[in-house]
Amino acid sequence: MERETQGEIIFNIDVMLAKRKMSVTELSQRVGITLANMSILKTGKAKAVRITTLAALCEALDCQPGDLLEYRKKTE
Repeated sequence: MERETQGEIIFNIDVMLAKRKMSVTELSQRVGITLANMSILKTGKAKAVRITTLAALCEALDCQPGDLLEYRKKTE
């Protein structure tokens, strides 16, 4: 039995990049993931994210996980 999705988690990486005046390329290098994987995170196409990756994003962007993640309810 499949669970109905209640909503989705949005990565607000673009917002933090703008605040820090940092490029996606620079962030991917600092975090240690490929530009392709960073793009997957940014566009919300990621099915999962490692806690270590989230921690590296927070370190690179000098922010808290809540600055990057947002929950949006499903609209009917």
